[in-house]
Order: sequence, then C-alpha cells, then structure tokens
Amino acid sequence: MPKIRFILSKQPDPAFDEAAIIKRLTEFYTDLQDKRQISEGIPQEKRAAHNELWQYPQNELPKSLEIRIRRWAQKIHRRHLKEVEPTRLSREDRAMLEGCRDGVEIFDLRSAHHIDEIAAALHAEFPWVSEATTHVWRSLHHNRASDRPGARFSPVLLDGPPGIGKSAWAKRLAQLLETPDMTLDATGENASFGLVGNQRGWANAGPGRLISLMLMRQVANPLVIIDEFEKSGSPMSDKGRSFSLPNSLLPLLEDLTASRWTCPYFQNQFDMSFINWVFTSNSQHGLPEPLLSRIRVVSVPSPTQEQINGLVLREAAERQLSTLIAAAITTALAEAFEAGHQINIRTVKRMLDLGSDQQNRPVLH
Repeated sequence: MPKIRFILSKQPDPAFDEAAIIKRLTEFYTDLQDKRQISEGIPQEKRAAHNELWQYPQNELPKSLEIRIRRWAQKIHRRHLKEVEPTRLSREDRAMLEGCRDGVEIFDLRSAHHIDEIAAALHAEFPWVSEATTHVWRSLHHNRASDRPGARFSPVLLDGPPGIGKSAWAKRLAQLLETPDMTLDATGENASFGLVGNQRGWANAGPGRLISLMLMRQVANPLVIIDEFEKSGSPMSDKGRSFSLPNSLLPLLEDLTASRWTCPYFQNQFDMSFINWVFTSNSQHGLPEPLLSRIRVVSVPSPTQEQINGLVLREAAERQLSTLIAAAITTALAEAFEAGHQINIRTVKRMLDLGSDQQNRPVLH
C-alpha cells in the first residue's frame, strides 16, 4: 500500500530528545578526556588512574557534571521544541504525530476493473441510488486517469426522504473501497468542535474526531459520512463568533486549502485533500450556497416495490430465512403499497428482524 506525506509542518527531531542529547554529551565528554590523555602522552594503562573521571564507577559521571549535562540537554530540547511547535504538546499528543512522521498509508484501487466491480456491487444492492453510484464510478475513474494516488471521489450529498438507505449506501461504499469510515450525526454536533477539534487554551480543548481517526489509523483517505446535514446548527460564542459545522467544512472540501489544512488543536498543517465525503439530508433547505457549490447534490428517490422485493429476497437469503417467511414479508409489503403507504428501508429491516426471530424461536414441548 503506497504512502504519502501527511504532516506538512516541521516535526520534533528525535535527535534533540532530552535523553538523546544527554547520551551524546556524555559520550563527547568521555572521548574528550581520552583525547586529552593521549595528547599528554599518558600510557593507556595509566590513563584511568590519571583521569579524575575514573574515580567513579565505569560509565558514571561526577554528580556536578551530570547535573550540568542534564541542564544543557533540557535547554537545547526546549529551544528545539519552540522552533517546531507553536504550542507545547503533551507526550501523548506528540506520540500520535510521531507515528505519522514518515507518512501515512493511502488505500488504492487495484485497477480500472476494480472500480467497475465496486459500482456494479453498489448498483445491485442499492438500485434506487444509481445516480450517486454513477457519480462515484466516474469520479474514481477520473482520479485514476489523472495519476493521483488513492481511492478518491469528489464530495456527494444524498438528498431524499428518511429511511431509504442513504447512510447504508455510504457505509457499503466504504467497505467496497476497503477504507476506514466515520459517521458524524450533524444533529448531535451543532458546532464544528466534534469534527475538527478545539484550540488549545479552551477548557474542553482536544483534537477532532477526524484528525484523531487519521492519526490513529495512519490513513490518508477515510470515508466520512455526515448524517442529516441540514439539521446542523450554528452556535455563537459570547463574543459573537459562529462555530457552524458547514463553515468548518469549507476549507476541507476545497483541494487547495485542504492540502494545507491547519488543525486548531495540534497547530500543525496536514494534507486532508484525499478524504472522501458523503453527506445525507432530508431537505436542502437551509444549506449554505458556498457549501453546495463544492458538493455534487444527488436527489435519491424512494425505492420502488420491485426494488423493495429484491432487497427482501437478498436479505432473506443472507439470513437463511425460509421461503415461507420471505413470501409472507413480500405479501405484506405488496398490500402496504396497494394501500398507499410509504415503505422505507427501516420498515423492511424491522420485518426481516421479526422474521428471523420467528424462525429462530425455540420449539415449546
């Protein structure tokens, strides 16, 4: 799996770690003493007795010199951190960044045929989301033709009634791409903090879920799902500053700014341009135009009766349900369609769950 550079800011050099500096200074002092004795012509067998250093056990220093070396090391280490870290990081935070010093992995596509297989699998399972599937298929082919690394498609917003499988489509896409995924419920994340993090100095300062996922998994192109995006609020601070989720996403959806995005918590620049974004909404009302201009909006219709029946038969086969139970479910759904009821995927899942419970119920004697 290929790797790309992820952290763009200069990182602390392990050679300037306090312990490493102490080790080098100690070795330097020992070598200096040896060279001084050689220059004075002292025979090797008399050097230890001549050198005051060897009044102490081997590889130990006089206490006063040990203290001086430690102070020098601390001073050099602090000065180095000032040059590379705008704000001091904790040992745990620095360890998260250190793991990505040499780059992060990027999930790639094996071939053009692999892209076709992904699109075919999505279309077979979610035929009513065919427009979004076609968009991803074309986008993946375009990205591959441009020689850009990784499985990457342009952001897409699935707009349609609730319960028709928009989030399920996105999660299945992540499985087919074999990339990590993350789901953010916009109704529960009114501010941008949950996604991008808080600046240091705040009482609840911390890294966002997005950068934490990428640093922990060491991957450049996860798939991020933002559910019910139109319901994200726009809270205001005491000083009148807005912290809306759409505003925090604008720089992450533009290649130029995403490729040098500054994390408010780590105060480091990261290449976030390979992230795949899928948004879902029940209505486009209230979504800002600057954000919509960066996203491909796809209207997703409710599945037809034929598509619902295909889903039931496919799920029944995977759950190993009997033909009688599958037939009972399709019959009940047909009656609901004839009565004019709106059927969604959640209703179908509940009926399949009830069928599984019925089939697996123990026989009473």
